[in-house]
Amino acid sequence: MVEVQFTDAAGRRWSLFDKAPIFAALGELGPDTSYPVEVTVACAVAEGDGPGGDDEVVTVSTLPHGVTTPDGRQEFTVRRDRLIR
Repeated sequence: MVEVQFTDAAGRRWSLFDKAPIFAALGELGPDTSYPVEVTVACAVAEGDGPGGDDEVVTVSTLPHGVTTPDGRQEFTVRRDRLIR
């Protein structure tokens, strides 16, 4: 299991927990990895124009892989410049 932490657009820190392949499909996370490392979290734009729009923030959902916070949250408002295609 791996814990991934990120900060939303309001500056609040969130944690997501799941198996390593969810965050690093190429096997780059393991017991010999020097942490912390940057990873990606699959998400879908829930509100806003999506990547390339003019809004500074968008709401995303982590449902593509079913990843949630320990309390079940799956939607977050993040800065658009943190999204990658």
